[in-house]
Amino acid sequence: MWQLRLYIAGQTAKSVAALSNLQHICEERLAGKYRIEVIDLLRNPSLARGDQILAIPTLVRRLPSPVKKIIGDLSNAKRVLVGLDLREL
Repeated sequence: MWQLRLYIAGQTAKSVAALSNLQHICEERLAGKYRIEVIDLLRNPSLARGDQILAIPTLVRRLPSPVKKIIGDLSNAKRVLVGLDLREL
């Protein structure tokens, strides 16, 4: 089971795009094998410390190990797939 955390700051265009792009990629590649946790740092800013979040939106792959991070709106699907180890370079 893939555990993904998406850190956002409110419902900005980039945050909405990042979630939409992530959901699309996960449904295409990981259907039924993933869980996305969305963390809004406007509501809970202290949660940024746990995963050392410096920019938003940021995707953190918690499982499978190792932990990986991707910053941005996740619009470059190839970069996201490589970053998540779902596709070779």
